Amino acid sequence: MKSKYWISAIVIVIAMGLTFFVLNNKVSITASPIALVEQGWKASFSSSLRQKAVEKGDIYITDQKNRPVEVKMHIQDNGKTLEITEIPTGEYHLHIKKEALKNRFIKNLVETKISFVVYKQLKKVSGEEQLTDYFKYLLKINQINEQYGGTVAESSKDAATTSDAAAGGDEGASSENDYSTTNTQVEGVDEADIVKTDGSYIYSISESVVMISNVQNPSEMTVSAKLNFPEYAYPQQLFLTGDTLVVMGSSYSALPKNVGQIGLTSVYVYDVSNPESPKQIREFGTEGELSGARVTNNVLYFVTNVYPKYWTLEEQQHQPELRPHQYDSKQESILQPLPYDRIAILPGTLEGSYSVITAMDLTMPETNTISTEGFLGGSEQLYMNEDHLYLTASAFVPLNDADTRDSKKVGVWLPQQANTEVFKFELAGTKVNFLASAEITGSLLNQFSMDEYEGHFRAVTTEGSEWNLNSPSKNHLFILDAQMKQVGSVENLAHGEQIYSARFIGDKAYMVTFKETDPLFVIDVSVPSSPKVLGELKIPGFSNYLHPLDKDHLIGFGYDTKLVPVKNEEPIVVTGGMKISLFDVSDFANPQEKDTEIIGGAGTYSALQYDHKALFTHSEKNLFGFPASIYDEKTSGEMDFEGDGAFIYTITPDGISQTASLIEETEDQYGEWDAAIQRIVYIDDELYTVANNEIKSYSLETFEPIHVVKLHE
Repeated sequence: MKSKYWISAIVIVIAMGLTFFVLNNKVSITASPIALVEQGWKASFSSSLRQKAVEKGDIYITDQKNRPVEVKMHIQDNGKTLEITEIPTGEYHLHIKKEALKNRFIKNLVETKISFVVYKQLKKVSGEEQLTDYFKYLLKINQINEQYGGTVAESSKDAATTSDAAAGGDEGASSENDYSTTNTQVEGVDEADIVKTDGSYIYSISESVVMISNVQNPSEMTVSAKLNFPEYAYPQQLFLTGDTLVVMGSSYSALPKNVGQIGLTSVYVYDVSNPESPKQIREFGTEGELSGARVTNNVLYFVTNVYPKYWTLEEQQHQPELRPHQYDSKQESILQPLPYDRIAILPGTLEGSYSVITAMDLTMPETNTISTEGFLGGSEQLYMNEDHLYLTASAFVPLNDADTRDSKKVGVWLPQQANTEVFKFELAGTKVNFLASAEITGSLLNQFSMDEYEGHFRAVTTEGSEWNLNSPSKNHLFILDAQMKQVGSVENLAHGEQIYSARFIGDKAYMVTFKETDPLFVIDVSVPSSPKVLGELKIPGFSNYLHPLDKDHLIGFGYDTKLVPVKNEEPIVVTGGMKISLFDVSDFANPQEKDTEIIGGAGTYSALQYDHKALFTHSEKNLFGFPASIYDEKTSGEMDFEGDGAFIYTITPDGISQTASLIEETEDQYGEWDAAIQRIVYIDDELYTVANNEIKSYSLETFEPIHVVKLHE
């Protein structure tokens, strides 16, 4: 390596002859080349270390002049992770003696040294040489893994108060009329969706176009405009703020010098002050697949994941471009790599992928500057409020030695265990500044597994796999302060189960785990340093999504389940119809399932079970609705498709009652894809269902149909 700041990849290969066969023990050591003072540093080993290796001096630290340095260092319980919690800025070397390894049969080891540098704050890369060195190191690590069975895994390349939360994103926002908005996690932070309305027009994605439909007269709805896009460009998500429509989609673009194509997230901005004649005023984009997008305080933020082809460093004679690309119609739409001073390597990461964060002020979208920053470190889940953005990435950890031996013995594959790296960014207009990061034990389910409240970050995770009999899965809640230092936790809940849904509402956390029954945990997080489980409720089935009704009630949407006996074996869990649960949590120590509703039979599903934005709410009328496809089980055991449509329920603290069924029964076992409802919205006294090829209007009082407009003739 040319840069003295980067780690040398170390692999120790030991061959030991035994009777009848040769056993090759391989030990690999991997670690991030950089760290921040507040976050510390760690290294992972493919073979276990002795727990007393630090105490006995078999592992120690020296500075750049090879002088011993006293630091707080410990080996985690898995025996394969060494962590330094506090260390000042500077250049350091980690020394590992052969006596540090737990396997006493390993011979002929020499002392190993790994170099790393600690900064006070995140620094941008200095230029092409430093960035190339980073990717060359990753390439070497990949080769180590392939050749010696190392343990570092890459990420996949395919890969408020109670009243505020109860309101979600469904409050009317117009002085002229009342209409629904997207169901969101955080009040004041809009989320991209496939359907938006301004109370007069409905904007919807239909196949590869965006349709603008005039619904001012619900009995005579018409298509006002159709937005077409270039070839190989596909709209995916929408934002509507004032007179500005933002369409986000995927596209492809040829790279300069005829070296191939790259995938882009393209943003098309329209002036819809006259929806009958929308005008495109700008187009811009960044390389990568869209990970998430939000709008708050009239600023658009979105994150893309970029996977540069750094493995071609060895295959090609020319230097590949390792930076993410961007373009802007204001700058003649020329695809350009991100400047080096806009790229940084997140601490504690060894990722070959970027999280690219782009921000734009929508107050003057035609002329405002676009801000783009690239951070080496993957992003999987995204949480955002008005002040901070949090991104998460998997931090893979080795299996315990016992698990590794047993899985090989019985021929069972066990997934590699992963913790979660959380990166916190400050939002200041279009400026996005990295603040801090932390690693928490276990994996997140989705964006509802985390939130921020009164300066503290809270998250729930599942550690391990429910199929690992030696070390069954368990679930945790962690609370971190503004500097991302852990201040409190509740750990080891529901052994052998995993989290299916979660929701933070003010100073309470609600978590559903499942394997055979659905325990709903109520956790008090009012005192960050000492969260505690207040109550637990076990019921059949599970909830995929939790939605606050009021301060004493919670709605769960999920599935019903039952245990089916199996001869000479343990009973198996079988999923039945869709289930709505009304939870009474007024007595935190004794939560109750006050009412339930089972919809259809096995095979029944709703988009709501995997996408919270599919939920329709009308808070004044206590209405809740969602698209649904209904199946029932024949006597032969086969699933019988009955129809597509939607359901509307009235849900109050007193119970659940069906208000309307908009299911259209059919003899066709496959249904009509174009007519399947995707979203439900209301405007004043009418309800609208939006499908790929049609919009239907209904009376919000009687739910009698009014009119249908076809989007494609």
